[in-house]
Amino acid sequence: MYYKIYHSPIGKLYLVSDGVYLTGCYLENQKYFPNKLNDWKENKDLMIFKNSEDWLKKYFNKENPDIDNVDIKFEGTNFRILVWEILRKIPYGKTTTYKDIADEIVKIKDLDNMSAQAVGNAVAHNPLLIFIPCHRVVAKNKSLVGFAAGIENKKILLDLEGNN
Repeated sequence: MYYKIYHSPIGKLYLVSDGVYLTGCYLENQKYFPNKLNDWKENKDLMIFKNSEDWLKKYFNKENPDIDNVDIKFEGTNFRILVWEILRKIPYGKTTTYKDIADEIVKIKDLDNMSAQAVGNAVAHNPLLIFIPCHRVVAKNKSLVGFAAGIENKKILLDLEGNN
């Protein structure tokens, strides 16, 4: 595994790759920051990191870049990957709730019900901060809750997208 540090307006972002795909983006000191960093090699020259940096520059410049321009790969349980795929579809500048995601999973999986808390746990473990917009998920009453990189950063990202 490889990593590269990107200096963003919210702090140091650690981009992580298997050499081909972007597999992680973590804010330094965020909750669930990977503990394997010492086992990985820093590599500033991978094409995936160049593409990811270009995407982040556009994002922080309020340009709403297309996520399809970055090759990402999810690593997690089937349930978490399903939640992250749903997160991926939340439009720029919009929000959804944990309950809305749970209701979507109920429809997809033809279930009787789904816990919003289980969804929240999967959202919290999103390994691709910003690229997979977990910051766009809010509580049922629209309050800002549950962001591994901190509520203040969640607010900054939502404000950046024009979602005040």
